[in-house]
Amino acid sequence: MPLICVCSPKGGVGKTTLVANLAYCLARGGNKVLAIDCDVQNALRLHFGVPLTDGRGYVAKATESADWSQSVMSAGGNLFVLPYGDVTPQQQTDFEARMASDSHFISRGLGTLLNYPGLIVLADFPPGPGAALSAVSRMADMHLVTFLADTSSLTLLPRVENGTLFGDTDVSGSDVRYVLNQANNRRRISREVADVMARRLGDRLIASIHYDESVVEANASQQAIFDFSPASAAAFDIELLSKKVTSLLGITVGDGAVHHSPGATGF
Repeated sequence: MPLICVCSPKGGVGKTTLVANLAYCLARGGNKVLAIDCDVQNALRLHFGVPLTDGRGYVAKATESADWSQSVMSAGGNLFVLPYGDVTPQQQTDFEARMASDSHFISRGLGTLLNYPGLIVLADFPPGPGAALSAVSRMADMHLVTFLADTSSLTLLPRVENGTLFGDTDVSGSDVRYVLNQANNRRRISREVADVMARRLGDRLIASIHYDESVVEANASQQAIFDFSPASAAAFDIELLSKKVTSLLGITVGDGAVHHSPGATGF
């Protein structure tokens, strides 16, 4: 069971959209994929066709149930989503307090899901450090840190490299990689920042995803970029990212099951 945390010290970088499209791409390749929303905005579900009026999720019931798997929704085929859900301020406060006070709270809640053989799990987090990212990071195989090719992202890079983003969690056992999103070759500052990031990060930078208006249009129609515009630059870039992630994590697909080396287990 490979677990990938998709995070960023900066908001507005297109992280949730990236999670959804990467999940679709991995599922299209024959993998069984679960996308988990760890953000109170509860927006990830919308990328999987869940109606805006459907506020179900795991957080509202998390303090009552030790198993959050019953809140999983099927998005068709090999793809599943675990929404954060619509919550009251008190429910959010209680949930975050439990995460802060109980180091095993998250691992118990997600335990059934994380033990499904061969399931690839993508977890989407709000920007910056937080209790959820700190807790899930302890179990992660990979962190995909998402930036834009802009100067503000460049100034925030040290917060990731010095571990500030992950709070008190040591992520040295996880593979920390970087993605530049919405890179715009037509803008000089975007090109220059991308060049600086590439030189500084080297092979830790595993993808640069082109700015593509098709992504916005796909979001508006609640479609994956691969269904809306399969020949688009963003679709091509995300497919390359998918292949890079599976290669780095040693994931192969065969005989209808996903195998993760070492020690993975299918949903």
